[in-house]
Amino acid sequence: MTATEKRWRINRPDDRLVEMLEKELRLSPISAKILVARGFDTVESARAFLMVNEHSVHDPYDLFGMHDAVERIKQAIQNKEKVLIYGDYDADGITSTTVLKTALVDLGADVHHIIPNRFIDGYGPSERLFRQAYEDGFQLIITVDNGIAGNHEVQVAKELGMDIIVTDHHEPGEELPNADVIIHPRHPNGHYPFGELAGVGVAFKVAHALYGKLPHHLLPFVAIGTVADLVPLLDENRYLVKAGIEGLQQSKHPAIQALCQIAGVKAQDIDEETIGFGFAPRLNALGRLGDAAPGVDFLMTQDKEEAQSMANYLNEQNKERQAIVANITEQAIEMVENDPEIGNAKVLVIADEGWNPGVVGIVASRLVEKYYKPAIILSIDLEKGTAKGSARSIEGFHMYKELAKNSEILLAFGGHPMAAGMTLAVEEIDELRIRLDEQARAGLTDEDFTPVLNIDIPLAVEEIDVTSIEDVRRLSPFGTSFAKPVYAIENATIQSMRKIGADENHIKLQIASRNGDLDAVGFHKGYLADELTYGIKINFAGDLQINEWNGRKKPQLMLADVQTDEWQLFDLRGIRQVSRWLQSIPLEKVTFIAFQNRTQQYFDSLIPAEIMIYEDKMTPQHIENYVVLLDLPTNASLLEKLLEEANPRRVYAHFYIPESHYFDAMPTREQFVWYYSFLKKRRTFHLREHLMELAKHKGWSRDSLIFMTQVFFELGFVTIENGLAQIVDNPPKKDLTSANIYQERQQQMELEQTLLYAPYKDLREWFDSRMKSQTVSEEEHSKWI
Repeated sequence: MTATEKRWRINRPDDRLVEMLEKELRLSPISAKILVARGFDTVESARAFLMVNEHSVHDPYDLFGMHDAVERIKQAIQNKEKVLIYGDYDADGITSTTVLKTALVDLGADVHHIIPNRFIDGYGPSERLFRQAYEDGFQLIITVDNGIAGNHEVQVAKELGMDIIVTDHHEPGEELPNADVIIHPRHPNGHYPFGELAGVGVAFKVAHALYGKLPHHLLPFVAIGTVADLVPLLDENRYLVKAGIEGLQQSKHPAIQALCQIAGVKAQDIDEETIGFGFAPRLNALGRLGDAAPGVDFLMTQDKEEAQSMANYLNEQNKERQAIVANITEQAIEMVENDPEIGNAKVLVIADEGWNPGVVGIVASRLVEKYYKPAIILSIDLEKGTAKGSARSIEGFHMYKELAKNSEILLAFGGHPMAAGMTLAVEEIDELRIRLDEQARAGLTDEDFTPVLNIDIPLAVEEIDVTSIEDVRRLSPFGTSFAKPVYAIENATIQSMRKIGADENHIKLQIASRNGDLDAVGFHKGYLADELTYGIKINFAGDLQINEWNGRKKPQLMLADVQTDEWQLFDLRGIRQVSRWLQSIPLEKVTFIAFQNRTQQYFDSLIPAEIMIYEDKMTPQHIENYVVLLDLPTNASLLEKLLEEANPRRVYAHFYIPESHYFDAMPTREQFVWYYSFLKKRRTFHLREHLMELAKHKGWSRDSLIFMTQVFFELGFVTIENGLAQIVDNPPKKDLTSANIYQERQQQMELEQTLLYAPYKDLREWFDSRMKSQTVSEEEHSKWI
């Protein structure tokens, strides 16, 4: 049986509400279902969500302190003061710096930018850099995407005589920095209607106020930073990203064109996924490996050659980042697999010397994906005696709060429910692992360690067409708090299935329900070809896309997961080469069963696992839920007993036999009569010398003659000594069918016909009629893969 690795949560929207949105807003049924599933249960709320435009953007002066900030910046421009924009080293920080610097350049400011080095200065305001700014003659510092937690550094800037405006979106602390102005969408003294702007969104608000109108030319950069920073794509963020993507699609900006070239995408095809997986990682790579400041120069340049050269550099940095991540991930996985103290813990805490602290957050995410446990990856600095790292969590384990319980052993920490950063002494690493493990065991259940797949809507295959999928794009952009929809197709069957790709690690299927069929592709899911069989009801989950080939468009499901609660029969009959089918068997989960000793001896050197001989008196308590039937039973009742008692979820039917009698056929009664008359006339017959000659003469097989001779011998009609058959005078009167050897051969032929040579469909029906009805509870889904 194949069940999901995840807990499925399927939303089943109200049909009445769906019909109302479909009619009033002229939506496809699928789009209407998605909106209802996402909580838009009135026409008004759905219309407001769909119809985002310039009017969706809030007045920048609604932000607390905006009047003061604009006045101070304009004063600096008028007095020709040196202005420093102090950014952050991720994509949000780079685009925030670009947006505000562009605005100030347009307005004639003497403006420069600086971005701290992750490895030298760490995150946020740096006293060293602020003092350097003072020495360089800067009179006004504007932070973007940071600063709200820089109380000490801001105070230093003030004491040096510089003014400072903080613009940020991170969580404010209990005490705010002593800045001249703080622009923050969740300022405790403010009442801004939307608190989830990215850092670039806040910078854009300042630019909007400075220009006195909405600066459309900056929206492409706002879209990049907003998507990259994973803030909720709700409220005005939706407009900023939607309009920004439209701007990116039409942009002639050298940097945007260069990004398209290295990302391998056409400008008109840019969407939120292009940003998230194509643009943002390359911008982020700069700060992860070194100096991020050139990222701003790249986004601001108007020189095509310079833009292309810089884009190539970003690409190389990203490749290097990918290699570093892969290397650290491999080392971390090896530690988990080989060190029980690490691997058995409910929270993975893994540390090593020299790991790049700029990528440990990505590695932590990889481990959460693989093991679905909270993970902390730490880079040890032996000179300082400290370990610095990042954490990623799972649903139900609030990482920031759990770390806060251990604040006395942490030198510094901060973060959110799902992600955090921390620094601690090297000698406290093991203690932190022990404590977090205890906290997770106390607060989480076994079910919590099974990942959840949230499915928006179930669909029937016949509901899916190209037009409906295209209509779903009206709901974009998709991202945090409004993720790309996930669909379920329930109770479908597989029409065709094959592994694809050079390494056969992907799968392509055609699935069908009563009124239609649909192509499906699963990248990195080639293993499913060994997990699924034909003729059973399967639930599929994934994303719907349009596959275009030679001008023809077809719907296609991109598989995320599969689920079935039916038992499965895998047909291995006739595959003589054991290595061909053994690789598809999950050895740790199966019991190999033979019904005859000679089978056990034959496979003993071919199968790296114990082979069990199944007998009548055996109980099934030690039989796994998956069984491999290596040979045919001596009688069907033995196999029926096994199926009834063990009730396996998977049956792999190999049914090896050294020699088959099925195609020899049973000799007819006329053949028996003729052969007995022949022996009676001869009285004696030398089998070794003349049996082959007689077989040729009659056109019978040699095996048939040997079999008839054995029947006569068992019934007492002949004696055999040293290869000489001799007729018995006055033999007992017995029917041919009473001979055990006759009955065994007849039984074997029937078994071969039923089990070995039957079509798969007939074999499945035979097993079905003898298996207990199987259903799997939701709790059990996570146990079977």
